[in-house]
Amino acid sequence: MQQISRLSRTDWFGPLLATVLAIVIIGSLSKNFLSPYNIQILLLAIAVNALIAFAQMIIIAIGQMNLSVGAIGGLAAISFAGMMEVWGLPALPAALLALVIGLLCGVLNGVLVRITGISAFVITLATLSIYKGINLGITEAQPFYGVPAAVKAFGAATILGPIPWLLAPTIVATVALWYMLRRLPVGRFILAVGSNDHAAGLSGISVGATVVIAHGISGFLAALAGILVVARLQIGQPSIGDDWLILSFAAPVIGGAVLAGGHVSVTATALGVVIVAIITQALVLFSIDPFLVQVVLGALILAAVGLNKLRARDTAKGSL
Repeated sequence: MQQISRLSRTDWFGPLLATVLAIVIIGSLSKNFLSPYNIQILLLAIAVNALIAFAQMIIIAIGQMNLSVGAIGGLAAISFAGMMEVWGLPALPAALLALVIGLLCGVLNGVLVRITGISAFVITLATLSIYKGINLGITEAQPFYGVPAAVKAFGAATILGPIPWLLAPTIVATVALWYMLRRLPVGRFILAVGSNDHAAGLSGISVGATVVIAHGISGFLAALAGILVVARLQIGQPSIGDDWLILSFAAPVIGGAVLAGGHVSVTATALGVVIVAIITQALVLFSIDPFLVQVVLGALILAAVGLNKLRARDTAKGSL
C-alpha cells in the first residue's frame, strides 16, 4: 500500500493512468483504434510531438518560455529540404546542417535573453517573427518538392509491425534528455537555475551559460522535429511549425512541469504527448470536427495547471 501511495505522488503516475484509461475506453468504443494502421499513425504523431514538447520543456525547466519553437523547427525543416533540392546535398549532411541551424537559433535566443535582460517571452516572440520571416524569404512561401527517395522511404518505413523508423531518433533524444537531467551536472544546473537563479549563481553555477545551453538544446530538438516532419510529409512546407506553440506547452504541463521553473519530468512529458495524440486521434475516429482539437488542448492545459496548483498547495500544507 505504501508503494502504491509513493507511486501516486510521482509526476508520471497520473498521466500513465490517464493513458491506460484512454486506451481502454476509446479501444472499446472503436474497433479501428487499436488496428496496426492506426497505431502507426499514433506513433508517427508521437515521434514528432515528443520532440516539440521536449523543446519547450527544457526552457520551462529554467523558468522561461520559448515562443519560437515552431519557427525554429520550420526554418530547419525548409533548410533541410532546400539544401537537398537547390544545392543537391545528400540527406545526412543536409540534416546535420539543419540541426546546426536550429542549435544556433536557440543559442541566439539564450544570448539575447542574457545580454538584454529582457524576458524570454518577449525575446522569443521577436525571434519567432525573424525566423519565420527568413523562412518565407527563402521559400517565397512555396514548398520544396525535391525530397530524395531515401528520406521519403525513411519517413514511411517501419522497424517492426506498425512501429515506424521515425520513432528511433525520438527515442534516442528522450533517453539522452532523461539522462542529462537526472545524471549530468548540466541537467542539475538547469533545474537549479529554474528553481532560483540567484541562489544558483551564489552556489557557483554560471547562470548565463546555463540559460544559453538550455535554449541551444531547445533549438536543436525543434530542428530535429522539423526534419522528421519533412520525412513524414515528404515535402518541405513553409507552414511547418506554425501550429506547434499550444502543443509544445500542453504535454509538459500535463506532465506536471512547474511553469515557474525548477521541476520537469521527461517521462511524464512523454506520457502527456501520448495523451494528446490519443485524444486527437479519437476525435478523428469519431468524425468530430478537427478544429475542436485546439479547444481540447486549451482545456487540457487549464485542467493540468489547476491540478498542479492544487497538488502544490496540498504539498505545502503537508510540510507545515
